[in-house]
Amino acid sequence: MIGYVCVGTNDMGRATRFYDALFGEMGVKRMMEFDGFVLWGKPGAAALAVVKPFDGNSATVGNGVMVALSAGSKANVDKFYAKAMELGGTDEGKPGARGDTFYAAYFRDPDGNKLNVFFMG
Repeated sequence: MIGYVCVGTNDMGRATRFYDALFGEMGVKRMMEFDGFVLWGKPGAAALAVVKPFDGNSATVGNGVMVALSAGSKANVDKFYAKAMELGGTDEGKPGARGDTFYAAYFRDPDGNKLNVFFMG
């Protein structure tokens, strides 16, 4: 399955501050860090990295691309969404039920990358 996902940034400092704080709410810390690459996650689980594009061109947002983060509970969906908004994220869909067993919220990070936090159950 998925090992890790990369999203691009044009401002590494802003991106790492956003994800340090957002993932801090989830109890997740940086696992790996190189010039132009920072990875958050836990050993044995999927991870997310922010990267400066290797080709040297500007990072752009992929239309239709979204990273979904498992929140563990409806309360955590609400909490993580609120933290993303507090950190400068933009709303793409407030927390709520989408069907009978899927509870989710959608937002964009400061670079415009689309993310989702969800709970199934």
